[in-house]
Amino acid sequence: MRVVIAGAGAVGRSIAAELMENGHEVLLIDKSPHAVSVVRVPRAEWLLADACEISTLDEAALERCQVVIAASGDDKVNLVVSLLAKTEYGVPRVVARVNNPKNEWLFNDAWGVDVAVSTPRLMSALVEEAVSVGDLVRLLRFSQGEANLVELTLPEGAALVGTRVGEVDWPRDTALVTIIRGAAVMVPAPDVTLAAGDELLFVATAAQEPRLGALLSARDGDRDGD
Repeated sequence: MRVVIAGAGAVGRSIAAELMENGHEVLLIDKSPHAVSVVRVPRAEWLLADACEISTLDEAALERCQVVIAASGDDKVNLVVSLLAKTEYGVPRVVARVNNPKNEWLFNDAWGVDVAVSTPRLMSALVEEAVSVGDLVRLLRFSQGEANLVELTLPEGAALVGTRVGEVDWPRDTALVTIIRGAAVMVPAPDVTLAAGDELLFVATAAQEPRLGALLSARDGDRDGD
């Protein structure tokens, strides 16, 4: 897979190194000579240029990329790169870094963003996920379809403990993606029985999150069955 990363700071370089470890082809773009440090990621391609310029993206051959990652420290730059990648080059997957949480609402499909990653939101979500049992925690927002990746650890005494996945009337626009039980990552097959302490990961729309949270955290005998 060919990936172009706009922004060769610490974040961009770290992403590039990880992707190349997994066998992907990576091009890093940055207009700052100080950021273009080939020795730090020697196996990557490098381009000293402004990623907001069409001529730069032409030189980077974005039409041959499967993924563009807008990882600069400037939200305006990340939005422009995302929009150009999607509208001018038809890049299938555009991932953008959100530096200021106040700008997160802009990072959607209107700006060509498929996935917006907000470091402050991720850190707060991971803290909540680590300490919260029985509360729905939003881990990641997907721009397309207003869907989110959400997590809940099933508490003791929850109404769904002992229930098979296929027997649950899940809210619409909700999909159970996986069940983490101890060290095991489980496919949520219909005959899998839910247990207390299971970490459940869902993709769900924001509109369905309240109902999903109520369904999962309801105590035994208190579920309304709606």
